[in-house]
Amino acid sequence: MNAPLAERLRPRSLDDYIGQTHLVGPGGVVRNMIESSRISSFILWGPPGVGKTTLARIIANTARVPFYTLSAVSSGVKEVREVIDRCKKDAASMFSTGRPILFIDEIHRFSKSQQDSLLGAVESGTVTLVGATTENPSFEVIRPLLSRAQVYTLRPMEEPELTRLLDRALENDEILRSHKVTVESTTALFRFAGGDARKLLNILDLIEQSTPPGGEIVINDKLVTDRLQENPAAYDKNGEMHYDIISAFIKSVRGSDPDAAVYWLARMIAGGEDPVFIARRLLILAAEDIGLANPNALLLANATFDAVQKIGFPEGRIPLAECTVYLATSPKSNSAYMAINTALETVEQTGDLPVPLHLRNAPTKLMKDMGYGRDYKYAHNYPGNFVVQQFMPDELGHRTFWNPCDNPNEMRAAALQNSRWRKE
Repeated sequence: MNAPLAERLRPRSLDDYIGQTHLVGPGGVVRNMIESSRISSFILWGPPGVGKTTLARIIANTARVPFYTLSAVSSGVKEVREVIDRCKKDAASMFSTGRPILFIDEIHRFSKSQQDSLLGAVESGTVTLVGATTENPSFEVIRPLLSRAQVYTLRPMEEPELTRLLDRALENDEILRSHKVTVESTTALFRFAGGDARKLLNILDLIEQSTPPGGEIVINDKLVTDRLQENPAAYDKNGEMHYDIISAFIKSVRGSDPDAAVYWLARMIAGGEDPVFIARRLLILAAEDIGLANPNALLLANATFDAVQKIGFPEGRIPLAECTVYLATSPKSNSAYMAINTALETVEQTGDLPVPLHLRNAPTKLMKDMGYGRDYKYAHNYPGNFVVQQFMPDELGHRTFWNPCDNPNEMRAAALQNSRWRKE
């Protein structure tokens, strides 16, 4: 009875499991594996509290083969090898009914050497690997191991699923049933839970523990907010959420949506993101996505970077917001970004083409005698400070790398260039 509510209500079978119907609903791939007792190696990837460990325990309860568990937090290469040795003995036993299953919780915490120690056993079929991770396996699991295990994505719980979980807790848990519980509203409860079943049950646990034995519990937004005081943002500065939110922020600015951009900025600030990291991304955005359509954007982004370094948070949120709105509402151009990328591709394809003689520096008499700098035309000696001459390597002629975008600044620049070079 002293176990947390989340543990007391942990499902023991698929029939009691809530959520992830794409995997464990009728015809779901994981359900089919569990019901047929034919488990293939796979990794469960999803945020905390969505049922990864619970699914592994259901497999352990139903599998007809030996089931071993390791935690990447507390296990090293030595423990992995010991378990694999036991699995080899199980597989070789005359009483063997199939390949042993090895469940590794938080597999993303395993180092490369620890993951390498698993590879041979998985590849040879000594064990069936079931892993669980909150981090993107593409970044955290070595490629050879990833190629031998299917990845299944688990999703945050939605409101209907959280409602089912709440109803089950109130109906089935003996401790909660010892109170008279009334549910007036669930908005704050579900918002604080954030799609995390464990967090929802922990909130219920907290409310119950702060209520006198047998006392009445009225679940409403005020009660939940009073008990929790604040909601720590779900934001991992070194994890998947970090990359997803900065991606949404960048794409919102690029897509000229200042409201969405400020929202994602607020998510990063509330999550404790480094303000200098945000300012650095705004600098890159100003050059890459606003560019020549509004060169002042780069100046403002650079000023924002300096300001944030000087003042930090919380005041730094103000110049960050100013710059974010300015960039989001500014005209956009990626012509400079595309020009340098195209030029780099050309350099890679054509190699080190020689500089035309008339463009070369001639600091010595020998170089002058060899023609270095000869016939160079000094632009300022000509009307309009311009004269037609070749600046590209001979092999490239007058290759075009910069293609102006359709905005007033670049259209004026393009018209001037066309008049200078007499382009059609």
